[in-house]
This record gives sequence, structure tokens and C-alpha cells, in this order.
Amino acid sequence: MSGENKSAYPFYIIVGSLVCLVILSQLNFSLSFKDFQFRRLDMLSELRSSNPEKKELTAGKNSSKLSHSDTAAAATGNTPASTVVNPDVSYDFMAYKGILNYPTPGEGSVDNAGISRFLTALKELKAGKRKKVRIAYFGDSMIEGDLITSDLRDSLQTFFGGAGVGFVPITSVVASYRTTITHTFSGNWKDYHYKNSPPANISLGLSGHTFYPGGDSWIKYTPVKKPRLDKFDEISVLYGPSEAGTININDKAYTLSGNAPVNRLDLRQDTGAPSLTIKYGGGPTVPFYGVCFETERGVYVDNFSFRGISGVELGHLSADMVRRMQQERPYDLIVLHYGANVLFRPELTDYSWYERPMKKVVDSLRRDLPGTSFLIVGTADKSYKKGDRYITAPGVEALLKVQHDLASEYGTAYWNLYAAMGGQGSMVKWVEGDTVLANKDYTHLNRQGASKVGALLYKAIMNDYRHGE
Repeated sequence: MSGENKSAYPFYIIVGSLVCLVILSQLNFSLSFKDFQFRRLDMLSELRSSNPEKKELTAGKNSSKLSHSDTAAAATGNTPASTVVNPDVSYDFMAYKGILNYPTPGEGSVDNAGISRFLTALKELKAGKRKKVRIAYFGDSMIEGDLITSDLRDSLQTFFGGAGVGFVPITSVVASYRTTITHTFSGNWKDYHYKNSPPANISLGLSGHTFYPGGDSWIKYTPVKKPRLDKFDEISVLYGPSEAGTININDKAYTLSGNAPVNRLDLRQDTGAPSLTIKYGGGPTVPFYGVCFETERGVYVDNFSFRGISGVELGHLSADMVRRMQQERPYDLIVLHYGANVLFRPELTDYSWYERPMKKVVDSLRRDLPGTSFLIVGTADKSYKKGDRYITAPGVEALLKVQHDLASEYGTAYWNLYAAMGGQGSMVKWVEGDTVLANKDYTHLNRQGASKVGALLYKAIMNDYRHGE
């Protein structure tokens, strides 16, 4: 022993320790002590590209996992670049925070996949090749009062141009809550809608409402003191079939005519009249849908919120009305954002009862709006109390799968709001965090949370937009 070189001992200890660590790192198990956890060692991790734009999203056929870089992007909160997906490959849509663009079945080309046509329209607008781009954003109480859509609209108009709040219904149960326009009206409008079984001869408007005036019905719209919302410019009154009905707009008489399911009266706001007051002038009764506020150029986001619905109600819309609306006020993107009212039983995980009618809705809308891009927004997280704490409802991920399958089957885009919020348990964090982003019902966002979601969706859209530049 006296002949040994003891100076080599530290070297042996270091080498032995490294060998043990490498062996442990290659074992496929999880062992944790407080906040420490063993994980597989990747000796070449620093040499690999971490840029998600250069990584392929796909894995093997029937895989449910993203590539390494996109999984990392989902974990860190980074939104990956545009992804046109291979229909023969499955993806970990439950964790992916970007927009998945599915090609239309049978077309064979990815040029029109997901929101591709919408992105082309935005590029044409930016290049001065077209005047307007419109988005119809359908949803439930998650977007009422112009929540989410107001921030999305403001961001898009800041970058692409435009001013104005877009479509506003004749009356609204949340008019006093909305901050993007001041909206008052008389109480004698008759509102036919999804939930009060309108007569068969009444066609509902795109918002799910049709309004009939009483003898002296009126509405008043006033701009608010916010950028791009502080004055009216181009105004359009949307109404149904009319045989010479009359209205007075700021005390000027107009005759309404037209037998189409949707007709439009266009006017410019007088510079000396900051508000717009419309009074029913008598004559044949006219069905009204709403009033639109725009400028000559830019992006416009119409909020079509309806409290308490699941989205299947859109199947009650007349195909003739939808097609005519597209002629009078064409949309480049349709957003379908539902889920809160589908999750009425938090532990329910079978949503086949919902999938079947929603397939008909998506199918009919795609048929009636050819050439329009569609985006399905996966439901937000929803928590319920189990025992002494709130947890994510089991039905959330089951519903997300149904919504994703609709997108992949019908060739629309898909954006997982649940993943964008943070995934499992995120609603609890949004309610109970230092910055409160959601209400105590653990379902609905507050204004600050809605603003964040609007910003997240805008970022996801712009990632796709810039990826194609």
C-alpha cells in the first residue's frame, strides 16, 4: 500500500462519480427529493438547435407527441411558429400553444390549410392590395361585453390599420358592461333569439338575434374616449326584408327597402354629430340585426357573443341568411370559441352528444362560407371543488379532444386556450394568483384575464403571419 500513488485518488473519485451519474441519468425512472428530480442526461443538448421554427412538429404515425423543441416551447410558454400539420400524423395538441393548421380534406394542398387564407388577406391588406379584413368571433359569456375581442381588435388595428368597433346588436343584456362603445336603447324592442323559440317565419341574424321595433323604439350609440374608438366614420345598418319601412337617423329620414334576408343601409357620420340615434319611423315592420362601425380600411373584429350557449345553436341559422351576410359583409376568418357551457358537469368525459351536432354546425358553415378561414378555440381551463381544493375538471381535456378532432376532420385551424393558459390547474392560478385574472366561479375570466387571452391569441396569429413572410 505504501507504494500506491495517492495523488491519483481525487481523479478516481471524480471519474467514478461521473460514471455513476451517467448511469443513473439513463435509467427510465423518476425519483425526487423535495424539488430535486433525476432526469435523463443529454450530452449533446447544447449543440442542438433550440429554435422551434427549424424543428419538425411531427413524430411517427399515430404518435401523440410533439418534437423535442415544440414540447420545450410548450413548457416554457414560447409560442411556436406556424404549423401546417400532416393529416396522417397525430400531435400533442393538449400541450401545443401555437396554432395548428389542418388542410381541408380532399384538397391535397396546404396553401389553404387552417387560417392560411386569412393570413393571405392580412398580407394583401398590409401591402395595400385590399381595403378590409373582417373576423367574425362567435362565443358565449366568455366574450360578452367585447371581452377578448376588444384586445384582439385593438392589436390588429394597431398593426394593420383600421378604427371602429365593428358589429353592435340593436339591444344587449351587457350593453352597460361594454367599454368599447356607449350603447343605450328603449325597452320596447322585441328580441327573438335562440332561446325564446321564434316563429318559423322569423330568420335570426348572425348574432342569433332579430329585433322588431315597437311604435317609438330607438337606439343610441356614442363613441368612447379610446384610441380608434373615439369617433364614428362609416356606418352600416343591417336589417331584414322590408317593404318601405322608415327610420330616422339623427333626425334625418331614411326609407328601408330590400327583400333579401340581409340588407344594408350605408351612411357617413356627420362631423357635427358625435352620437348616432336611430328611431323607428313607422310604416311596415322591419326586422333589424344591428349596426356596424368601421373606417375605409383596416381590420375589423365583430363580437357575436351569446350567453349560455354551447355553439350547437348556430345550426339554427338560415343558410340563405349566412350567405347573404357574406355578400353584404364578407368575413375572412370565423372563430368558434365555446366550452364553458358544455362543461356543466365537470366529471363528465363523454362528449359524443356534443360532437355530433357540432359536426353539422361546422360542416354547414364551411359550406355556406366557402373560401373563409376557420379557427376553433379549445376551451379554457375550468376548475371545480373536490374535497377541500379546486382542481381542473376531468371533462376539460375530453372536450378539448372533441374540439381538436373537429378541426382536424374539417380542415380548420385549432388553438388550445387551455394550453396557452398554462394547462392543468391554470384556472386556479388565474383565480388565486397575485394578479387575479379570473372570477371566483373558476370558469370566467375577468377583464384583465380576457385582455391577456386576447394578447395570447394575437401573438399566435402574428407568429403564423410572420412565419410566412
